Amino acid sequence: MALPRVPVVSRPLTVARGGHWRSPTGKCVAIGCVMWGSPRRLAARREEHGGEGGEAVREGHAHHSPASVARRGPPASMCRHIADSLHSRNMSSARSVSPALSPAHLCDRPVSPSHRPPKEDYDRPAREVGPLQYTDLLPFNILGGPETREFLLRVAEVSIDYIRETFDRHAKILDFHQPEQLKEVLDLEIPAKPLQLEQIISDCMDALKYQVKTGHPRFMNQLSCGTEVVSLAGEWVTAAANTNMFTYEIAPVFILMEKVTMRHMREVIGYKAGDSILAPGGSISNLYAAIAARHKMFPEYKKKGLMALPGQLVMFTSLHSHYSLMGAAAAMGIGTDNLIEVPVDEKGHMLPSELDRLIQEEKGKGKVPFFVCATAGTTVMGAFDPLHAIADVCEKHKLWFHVDAAWGGGVLLSKNQRHKMAGVERSNSITWNPHKLMGTLLQCSTVHFQEDGLLISCNQMCADYLFQQDKPYDVNYDTGDKVIQCGRHNDIFKLWLLWRSKGDEGFERHIDHLFDMTAYLVQRMKQHPDKFELLNDEPECTNVCFWYVPHRLRTMKAGPERHKILGEIQPILKGRMMTAGTLMIGYQPLDHHPNFFRNIISSQAVRREDIDFMLEELDRLGYDL
Repeated sequence: MALPRVPVVSRPLTVARGGHWRSPTGKCVAIGCVMWGSPRRLAARREEHGGEGGEAVREGHAHHSPASVARRGPPASMCRHIADSLHSRNMSSARSVSPALSPAHLCDRPVSPSHRPPKEDYDRPAREVGPLQYTDLLPFNILGGPETREFLLRVAEVSIDYIRETFDRHAKILDFHQPEQLKEVLDLEIPAKPLQLEQIISDCMDALKYQVKTGHPRFMNQLSCGTEVVSLAGEWVTAAANTNMFTYEIAPVFILMEKVTMRHMREVIGYKAGDSILAPGGSISNLYAAIAARHKMFPEYKKKGLMALPGQLVMFTSLHSHYSLMGAAAAMGIGTDNLIEVPVDEKGHMLPSELDRLIQEEKGKGKVPFFVCATAGTTVMGAFDPLHAIADVCEKHKLWFHVDAAWGGGVLLSKNQRHKMAGVERSNSITWNPHKLMGTLLQCSTVHFQEDGLLISCNQMCADYLFQQDKPYDVNYDTGDKVIQCGRHNDIFKLWLLWRSKGDEGFERHIDHLFDMTAYLVQRMKQHPDKFELLNDEPECTNVCFWYVPHRLRTMKAGPERHKILGEIQPILKGRMMTAGTLMIGYQPLDHHPNFFRNIISSQAVRREDIDFMLEELDRLGYDL
């Protein structure tokens, strides 16, 4: 049954002595078994007041076992309006969930005025925090509330100033220094004694001063670009909560958010049921999928290891797939030699006919194929593999079909782009990183499965000190045993909050904007074929791959020599970009192609003016190369 709702206090609670929080009404609410002040001070108060309020003081100590709570009630008074609210709702449902929630355990004993701090202790202006040290802040100084607030506001101002500058098109993306130069500029050593808070605030400023502004509209270097302010707010709140995601017991709200959001993502994918989890990056999400595939085919492997296998396992992936598949093969003990790379066409798509041929070839060698990974949005070219055709091959050979959509998964949110992942609903699992096309702050990676219960079956280790089966709630909400991690960072709130702010419709506009800007970039480059040579003039994602052609090569005849020189020029131009600090675009070779630029548009901040600037700046910086 649902727990009763507790009314939200409309004004903040302030710290009070004796292990209580003072509400605006003057009543006090106990803080579990926390004791503010030393036992000597508490004893002195009892003696001073002749036992008045002594029970409340004693209960501020630490005698709050479940048995004592059931016998004596909570250690201090609760606000009357909260108790009345709890009484007014159906408390029988709460009592059936946990005796500790029963109204019998609420009391309204008055708190002695002697246990309330002087008003000036909490409403006073903060002292100047610069000369202070960490011991002047909460929790070390229980009267340090004003200083704690002032210190955090100062740090928040540093962050807000950085965000403002990030979106300033006149500001540099970076102030580049070589590693040895940066070591000289920054004081990075760990001190023996505490530093003043002024230095700590200065450290925050210095860290951001020399940090690359990845949210700048002209930062187009990585698949994860941009700064979504609502997601940033979610990350701030996440840090304040500072909880782990392995049990409902300590992260109830965030666990529920994760379940709701993951279910919604599975619905978008086209899975009718299933299970999902957030993982620390797309590489680990892909690893989880491969481990689950092996467990599905060979469940005894979990206990018996290699002895449970009938032969050497082999995996298949695209020649242009992410290198994390090689990492998964190595980490699982399969070996990188047994990750078979399937050839691609000139656009970067896996060839299903070659996949079928290679599977049969490996079977002929006595090996055991079990896992195929298609890619929806390859890292360099942004290609989407033909999912329906690959699904057909997997069904023919009874292999697990995984889709690595870490980069391209966001197209599922757009009616205009969703067709690129037609067939994804036939997959057994999919990796999808909201911190890429969707713009959620790093890191935010999800992995989804068609089959419910597989994650827990594959990874459960039943640690009794965390995953007790007799908890006073449905233990199916404990997620920690689903994965090989123990600690799991709260990556859901920044995604959930961003999705709440945009809704599905807002995210559709978000994705369409990125593709509109990409189309504009390609159009502008085609208008200047003497300056820009496109590797693929019809990109499927927001990756635009090209060579910048300096003035001296514009009249040179095409051929291997010119191609070689172009490959040598792109890294030099990248160096000039970083020195100028006005633009950042990544480069790499691929197959037989020498170095070329890969421009990524995944930031909502990008406008046509930024694309026009990019083309002009490339020509300014590289004209004489």
